Amino acid sequence: MLSNMKNAIILHGSGETPNSFWIPYIKADLERKGYEVWVPQLPDADFPVLSKWLPPILKDGKFSEETIIISHSAGCPLTLSVLENISIRIKQAILVAGFSQPLPDNTTIDILQDSYNWQKIKNNVQDIIFINSNNDPWGCDDKQGRIMFDNLGGTLIIRDGEGHMGSNKFNQPYREFPLLAKLVN
Repeated sequence: MLSNMKNAIILHGSGETPNSFWIPYIKADLERKGYEVWVPQLPDADFPVLSKWLPPILKDGKFSEETIIISHSAGCPLTLSVLENISIRIKQAILVAGFSQPLPDNTTIDILQDSYNWQKIKNNVQDIIFINSNNDPWGCDDKQGRIMFDNLGGTLIIRDGEGHMGSNKFNQPYREFPLLAKLVN
């Protein structure tokens, strides 16, 4: 579906909802900036599976040269898959606590593709930013950010001691995210 209006898609992570952590803060900020914002509840969120998460995004998402995608945790490999499967170059993608390789506990292996067409992903996004921390308790750390950055270029931001930038298990409420709001172009 095409739209020329500025629009944003925010994709939550494993075990999350559209109201998790900084998502409502960023959604409100984007709406103030004139974006139409879609934050879908991904199916069976506790068990992220690409074959369940990707089809509704490709079917119901609006993609144009004015689209931005922001994602957290397991929403990040989903974003990579979206970028590989659309046929238009979107404006921006920002991946927070993202990963493209299996994590130490292998819990989110089903959201990953076996391999990525990095060139196609790169061709389908004008600006890509990775925000990772050097102490992510799930393993979505600066090393994961570096792998994506090395394959796609863009900008890699490594936060010192910021953990997962949103986690109930590790008591990281992360209700606001001013840096992320500033990065939206």
